[in-house]
Amino acid sequence: MRGLWHEPVGVDFARAVARGLRARLDPAPEALARVTLLTNTNRMATRIHAALAEEGPTLLPRIGLVSQLDGLLPPRGDAPPPMRPLALRLRLTRLVRALLETRPDLSPPEAAFDLAGTLLTLMEEMREEGMDPAALDAIDVSGLSEHWQRSLDFLRIVTHWAEHDGSPTPADLQARALDRLLVAWAKAPPADPVIVAGSTASRAPTARLIDGVLALPRGAVILPGLDTDMPDDAWDGLLTAPEPPKGPQDHSQFRHAALLASRGLTRDACPQWSDARPAAPERNRLISLALRPAPATDAWRREGPELTGIDAACAPITLLAAPSPGAEAAAIALGLRAALEEGRRAALITPDRTLSRQVAAHLDRWGIEPDDSAGRPLGQSAPGRLILHLAAMLGRPIEAEALAILLAHPLTAGAARTPHLRLARQLETQLLRDGPCPFPDRAAVTAWGATAQADQAWTAWLCDLLDAITAVPNTAPLPDRLAAHLALVERVAGGPDGTGDPWAGEAGRLARRVLEDLAAAAPEAEATPMSGAEYARLLQSCLSGEEVRESYAPHPDIMIWGALEARVRSADLVILGGLTDGIWPDRQTAEPWLNRAMRVAAGLRVPERVVGLSAHDFQLAAAAPEIWLARAARDAEAETVPSRWLNRIEGLLRGIGPQGEAALAAMQARGDAWLTQAAALDLPETSVRPAPRPAPIMPPEAQPKRLSVTAIETLIRDPYAVYARHVLGLRAANPLRQSPDARLRGTVVHRAMERFARDLPGPLPPDADARLRAILAETLQDESPWPAIRHIWQGKFERVIDDLLAAEAERRAQGTPAYLEASGRLPLPELDFDLIARADRLDICGDAVAIYDYKTGQIPSEKQIEHFDKQLLLEAVMVADGGFSDIPQRQVTEVAYLKIGSAYDERCVKITPDLLAETRAGLRDLIAAYRQGRPFVARLAPDAIKYASDYDHLSRYGEWDDTLPSTKIPVGR
Repeated sequence: MRGLWHEPVGVDFARAVARGLRARLDPAPEALARVTLLTNTNRMATRIHAALAEEGPTLLPRIGLVSQLDGLLPPRGDAPPPMRPLALRLRLTRLVRALLETRPDLSPPEAAFDLAGTLLTLMEEMREEGMDPAALDAIDVSGLSEHWQRSLDFLRIVTHWAEHDGSPTPADLQARALDRLLVAWAKAPPADPVIVAGSTASRAPTARLIDGVLALPRGAVILPGLDTDMPDDAWDGLLTAPEPPKGPQDHSQFRHAALLASRGLTRDACPQWSDARPAAPERNRLISLALRPAPATDAWRREGPELTGIDAACAPITLLAAPSPGAEAAAIALGLRAALEEGRRAALITPDRTLSRQVAAHLDRWGIEPDDSAGRPLGQSAPGRLILHLAAMLGRPIEAEALAILLAHPLTAGAARTPHLRLARQLETQLLRDGPCPFPDRAAVTAWGATAQADQAWTAWLCDLLDAITAVPNTAPLPDRLAAHLALVERVAGGPDGTGDPWAGEAGRLARRVLEDLAAAAPEAEATPMSGAEYARLLQSCLSGEEVRESYAPHPDIMIWGALEARVRSADLVILGGLTDGIWPDRQTAEPWLNRAMRVAAGLRVPERVVGLSAHDFQLAAAAPEIWLARAARDAEAETVPSRWLNRIEGLLRGIGPQGEAALAAMQARGDAWLTQAAALDLPETSVRPAPRPAPIMPPEAQPKRLSVTAIETLIRDPYAVYARHVLGLRAANPLRQSPDARLRGTVVHRAMERFARDLPGPLPPDADARLRAILAETLQDESPWPAIRHIWQGKFERVIDDLLAAEAERRAQGTPAYLEASGRLPLPELDFDLIARADRLDICGDAVAIYDYKTGQIPSEKQIEHFDKQLLLEAVMVADGGFSDIPQRQVTEVAYLKIGSAYDERCVKITPDLLAETRAGLRDLIAAYRQGRPFVARLAPDAIKYASDYDHLSRYGEWDDTLPSTKIPVGR
């Protein structure tokens, strides 16, 4: 049993380990219990445990991790407790923050915690690789930019601080445990078997442990996925690079070659542990050749034509090049479902968590819950979302949208959910949307509660909650902010009666543990003030680093795995998804502390190492009986680059000749067929015809009995909108995310000009400009709660005030503002119709009247006034016919639109008896036509191609367009 063993690419490694153990051990039941088995991951340990138990009840070996060796040593009472990684990270955050204060050009202060995380990772790597801090002094940065010199100086300070700090980190304790274990084994080697299974010795501590195990009398190491198809000369070439880091570390077999070479062994001296055989040996040879190091790909010309079994190797391969990530996810989900119907086990292997979530969402349409080994990020669970959402609200004015999201959260008021949801919906529709109330506070909620007669206990709970959220200062020490935050989370979940529990369930318990760990480590941040943005970023980092697997019953034959699990498990169909460069392999982001050359000089791991480990995972995953190679040709921004391994496979097949090209074409055809089937899932049924362009016809009694002068233009341009608004009683809900839009600006200008005319009805005084500015400032203060927008709008008004007052002085010389926001009604009894209006301003000019309307946008052109915009002309008709009760019948001399926008402008229309008669007759003819059966056509005469109606979705616009004829639809009969 002693020595170095392997399992080839394409075998079920866990089952092979179990089979080899049973074959080599004494059949006595206690023999297996004497074995100590060390694996690289918990998943590997669990899988080997299950493989050993498959043949029935048995005693099991002691299974541990290569990174947790304390269980192999006797306990030590004098061992100091390790410093929590989070506590050390917060301590480093103080150092990084001090650096950013002196060099603010490096990064914003909010990034201090994230930068401390990368610094902690670097320090752990230094400890694992046994790097002497003095090596930093030997790094030559004379030819590099100043940034790297500053980074090196800072690292020297940090390493010096770490040496004198004295608090042991987990890496320190692991190194000490390994030292003690190796010393203990040297003094008294264990007589029972000790086996390391599944590790590639990619880290220095693991390599030392493997050396120690191989020195034991019954020590064994089992390597996963050794490539036995690679020729000896190519294998030897993996370690012949003249420059550091001594070989192509991005190759899938580099770690195995380095381990064997360190012990002076060849592959022939590393026998197979079990008698298991690869599932697809022909494909293993093909992929082995495709993955040769770049300098050795000339072997394709020599060895490619000699490959045999190309058809057998490629027949179980599907090459899926989707046009988008959504199409890739849909096709993968369809393939998994098809495998399930055929009674086969299928797995998606991808490092892309977005893709895996999309696939799970598609599977949900068929009621399939995949067994996702990674779970989901804690920050995306219900407790995580509540914690992060509240963190973003602390110490800031509460916005309507944020409050509505908080009240709708599934954990809010969990014990009294039904009445809470009813009241929250009522608050949203009546106050937050229709108030409008962009920044709800105690006063607004209290006033709403009194008007709506809402439950007093619920209203008081909400008001207290709003006060507590805004009371948290925007800048506070971490312990204080965290304590206030936790209290708020429990208050929100508790509801009015305080009985809800945010920490129930697996996600809740994990979230509470993470926050308790943060609270225990918070003193390391000391009393340094932390901004709300920095605190929210810290929480996001803490929660996103944890995965939660909530208890449910997933389907046992549909799995979603991470790339590392290709070493652990196998399935009948394996889909390798996300094969684009930057996802698989992952794009190596630039490290802020050391570049690649500095890492090589310091003896640290190089970025290519991660690519090599990913390549090994890919090679193992691609050895399944049937595989898909899937990628998206485009993402949301641009075309993607295929994974380097996928490019190599395609390039090799094209270079083999007609046989390879035919196999590649067949692989692509199979992928295209799945994409076509997946796309068909979202196509409408052929029996369902597109909706027609609607044109409702109603009897007179069902039609609107009154319309405003502004609605007459809508009746001319988009009659269907009048039908939806005034017959069906539908109107668009105001948005929750309220913003200072054009409508609010128009309201501000209208009210300011109304107050100005009401306060100064006569000739303008010398200080009219100052009075108008003051009125506008007061109106902005009352109507716009956004300080920045108030300044912007005030500035725009300053550009037009001189021209506005000059024109206003001319108007005041001819008349006096007498009626402001005047309401009127003009009945048309023969048509059972009332025309109503609310006029902005009517000036008395002797015996006549002038009508003015303020506009902040574009004023209508003469043609628009002639055919569509009848507002002021109809108001003139109402004045002439006595439609305003407070205004005696008078002649109207002119109507004018006054533009108060980025510049001042006006358009006047002189009123003549003929124009009044024409307008009056046009109104009667228009209403009479609808009374006589004219259809309310959707989008009859829109003013622009980009016109969008609030009722386009109701009319199903998009299934028809403006060029199609309308279809009459009788309604109301």
